[in-house]
This record gives sequence, C-alpha cells and structure tokens, in this order.
Amino acid sequence: MLSKEDILWNIPEQRSGSVSILGGNSQNFSSIAKITESFTKMPLKEIRTYLPDSLKNKIPPLPDIFFTKSTATGSFDKSPELNAAISSSDISLLAGDFSKNSATAIALSSAIKAGNKPTVWAKDTIDLLSTEAQDLLPLGNITILATLSQLQKLLRAIYYPKMLLLSMPIQPVKEVLHKFTLSYPVTILTLHEGQIIIASNGELSTTPLEKSSYTPLTLWLGDLPAKITALQCWNPGKPYDSTLAALSYKPR
Repeated sequence: MLSKEDILWNIPEQRSGSVSILGGNSQNFSSIAKITESFTKMPLKEIRTYLPDSLKNKIPPLPDIFFTKSTATGSFDKSPELNAAISSSDISLLAGDFSKNSATAIALSSAIKAGNKPTVWAKDTIDLLSTEAQDLLPLGNITILATLSQLQKLLRAIYYPKMLLLSMPIQPVKEVLHKFTLSYPVTILTLHEGQIIIASNGELSTTPLEKSSYTPLTLWLGDLPAKITALQCWNPGKPYDSTLAALSYKPR
C-alpha cells in the first residue's frame, strides 16, 4: 500500500496521462465547465471533455471539447464516439448533469463495458446508473463519490443483503461498506456523521470533514472528483490510496 504522502510526493513533473470528462445535457452543463477548469491546474497531458451534441449551438468551438450523439431529450445516446470517449483515455470522470433517462443509462453502461477503463462516478451519475449497477460493479475499476442516501439506493438496486440507513451510527455504516467492497471491486467515498469515509477492498479510512478543506456541499462538487481522477490516472491500480491522497492534494 502506498501512503498518501508517497502519492503526493510523486505528482509528475512533466504533463502525463489522459482524462476524459463526460457530462451535461441540453438544459444543464455549467458544472462540467467548472470541473474542466479544475483539471487545467493539474499536469495532465490530455484533457478531453465530451458533451451531447444537443449542446453544439450553445458552446463555442474549442479544441478539447467533443460532441457525441444525443437522445431526443438532449442527453447522451449510444454511439461509437461515446464508447471511444472512455476507451481512448487512461481514466474517465462521469461528472454528472446527465438527466435521468433509461436511454442515457444504457448508453453510458455500454460505453463503460466496451471501454474497460477506470471510471469515477460523481453527482447524479450514481442515480442514473443504479439501474445498470448489477452488471457494472463486478467489472471493477469504478470509484463512486456518493451521499449516503445515494448509496442506500444503489445497494437497494442491486439487492445487496445489508441495508444502509441514514439513521445508522457510523460504525455499522463502516461495517456495511467494509463487506460491500469485499463483495464488489469498487472504491467508495461518502460522508456520514461529519466523517469522510473511503472504502475499497475491505479497507476503510475516516477523515473528519472539519480537518479537510471541504464542506458538506463542496465535497460533491467538481474539485474533489477531478483530483481523485487525476491521482488515479498517475497511480493505476491504486484507487484507494489515490482517493485518500486527493483529500490533501493542492494543485500548483
């Protein structure tokens, strides 16, 4: 196991690694712009943002923004370009604002399966893909940033035998996540009782929210998902250590 200090001391001096950012729909794409801006502060070699083509007339042409086929409601639809968005990068951040519809859930699920690359799920990605989670979670290479309420729905969607309740004390929550991440090869970050909990492969850590630079609101915004994605890009196969280190990572 790498320490978070090891990971933070080994940020590349030269630009390295490629990241794809996917998100947005015809009605909402503001958070994608903020997340993309967060990535520009990090020494990544390639940062590509993918949006549904329903946004083509709302965004000026830029070299690192790409459009893929959209549904009639303006979100992502199945397409070879969407599959390539995930398969062509070292890691992809599913940044959210997808709008909840079954066609987009199926499209993203197909792209994740076809790409077979690490993905980080943020914001409403978890709500959208809960219907596909039974097939996706066993694939591994998935990091999920989710509120406890979102995790509760996710576990219910895959018929996991242990329940998460918002009224639970923190210790039973940790026990459920310990067992869950032994059953499914995923990394989870959540917040409960003022503690940021990270779980992966049965290993857990807790960090007091007050000792981080985040609030209960900003924890879920673009800054932390971007840091987690970048650190995992530079440290393949180390999602737990990278996620823990991201809480302390301050890009130059």
